[in-house]
Amino acid sequence: MKYTRLIIGIAAILVALWVIIGEQMTAASANAVVNAPVVTLRAPIAGTVELQGHALGGRVAANELLATVTDPLVDPVHLNDLQRDLDLVDAEVARIQSEIAARGHERDVLAARTEAFRNARTAEIEAQLAEARVRVELLGKPGATEVAGPDVSASRAIALSQARERVETLQVARDALKDGVFLGDGYNDAPYSEQRGFQLDDEIAQLGLQRTEAGLRRGALDRRVTRARQQLGLRSRTELRAPAPDMLYWETLQADAVSVQRGDPLLRLVDCGHSIVTLSVTERVYNSLRIGQDASFRFTGQSKLYPATVGRLAGSGARTIYANLAVAPSEKHLERYDVTLLVPELNDDTELGCAIGRTGRAFFDGRPLDLFRGWFD
Repeated sequence: MKYTRLIIGIAAILVALWVIIGEQMTAASANAVVNAPVVTLRAPIAGTVELQGHALGGRVAANELLATVTDPLVDPVHLNDLQRDLDLVDAEVARIQSEIAARGHERDVLAARTEAFRNARTAEIEAQLAEARVRVELLGKPGATEVAGPDVSASRAIALSQARERVETLQVARDALKDGVFLGDGYNDAPYSEQRGFQLDDEIAQLGLQRTEAGLRRGALDRRVTRARQQLGLRSRTELRAPAPDMLYWETLQADAVSVQRGDPLLRLVDCGHSIVTLSVTERVYNSLRIGQDASFRFTGQSKLYPATVGRLAGSGARTIYANLAVAPSEKHLERYDVTLLVPELNDDTELGCAIGRTGRAFFDGRPLDLFRGWFD
């Protein structure tokens, strides 16, 4: 019994020493801070800033209005030039349309004259044809004579032949007239009014092509005017909105109602959706790490461990890499070796992801009490 107690005591002492030494010798960070990249919003145009009065550190939703920049002195010369060109094209289209209407009216008048001429000519030919048929009928009767002379029969035969020819000629002219072809002395197959109508049809067709071309040019100019108006609106007033969800209003870089130039920084936002953990370690621990190595992170005062991986090894004096991060390193931090951890659970939890500046510790090896810590999570 005496030796049993001694053995148990020695074992307890050895276990305690193993736990103490194991906990102290485990590769761990001296400090770890939840950090996140900072987004700087700059003035897209020159003008006067109007801030929306967001509280520092407050959450902003995606596409939420943060500030506006207004320029009352924007130059509209380009838009005015385009509008003038558009007005000229409109005037050209109106002129072409009026010419088409005028020629169309003239063509209609000439078409009416052509129809009247056709009707009159048809009536004239019908009258001449009737007279010629009567003449043939008279010359064809026995005893009829056309002219006096020694050879009455020969004269009668010639006259009858001429009368029949006249009938045939008039019938041909009448049939052609029904098909729209005018036969007669002093004109071709159409009167002047119809020939002029054909000419007007060609002119109207040409004007129609010019109107189509002008319409296409007008459409192109109208689109350019629309774009110029949009650009003028963007140049005269522009809005700055939150580019992503899960962001914090971090810093105001310009006072309200001041004049700024294009490209001047106006405010800064923290992107909680891409949170990381920044920390420093000793040289011995740093030299044992590699990119992608498994690690764990625990907030100060809590026992829960968050799985992590080593994302960046920046080494000593890593001041420049913090230029676009929310939390800057301390001088003591810069004296050690900088390490960045990627902790997926922080970005999955909107509350933890925006816990910028909250501290903890990072571990790179298993520890003797990890099993017991799991019981209390």
